[in-house]
Amino acid sequence: MKTVTRLPLRDQIRQAVLDGLISGRWGPGDRVVERRMAVELGVSQAPVREALRELEALRLVESSPHKGARIRRLTVTDLREIYEVRAGLEETAVRLRHPPVEALRVHLTGLHRATAASSVADQVRHGVAFHREIVAASGNDVLLAVWDSLGIEVWTHLSIRLFRMRPCENAAGHEPLMAAFERGDPEAGALLRDHILGHTVLD
Repeated sequence: MKTVTRLPLRDQIRQAVLDGLISGRWGPGDRVVERRMAVELGVSQAPVREALRELEALRLVESSPHKGARIRRLTVTDLREIYEVRAGLEETAVRLRHPPVEALRVHLTGLHRATAASSVADQVRHGVAFHREIVAASGNDVLLAVWDSLGIEVWTHLSIRLFRMRPCENAAGHEPLMAAFERGDPEAGALLRDHILGHTVLD
């Protein structure tokens, strides 16, 4: 880990833990020791504790008295529940306002390039940016804040690493959505919902 040098500390510490989850430094059941992390990051234990509480709210970490924090053992049910909520939020966003197709095309182009380069990290980054653009375009700040709180990017990475979802299908899978938005399809929201829920079919 890199030493934390900028505020807010809590956000950077939280990101450090998320990076560890994505990279595989920590796996299901592993302990996250506050004191050790504080030493590594050059901070006190207080912001580490705050960051772990936020990750507990995301259902990525669990803690118990006298045992400290551990990485949760994530299940397909956890993934499905997150994606069900996400699907509802994004469908609602589209019903409020269709996103600008020019902005979506920029993200989709990046997604295609990442796919061609076999870069999983960039595929996730561009894919999440595509969907966040949809939610942001709704103009509803509460909706966007709830969507952001789900931790979509880290859940996507974990889905790939733990449940072997295939990111290579992401670019092609977004093309029907792009076409629906370009033609102003009134069923674009339902199409988007089905697209998201389709990622929870892991058999």
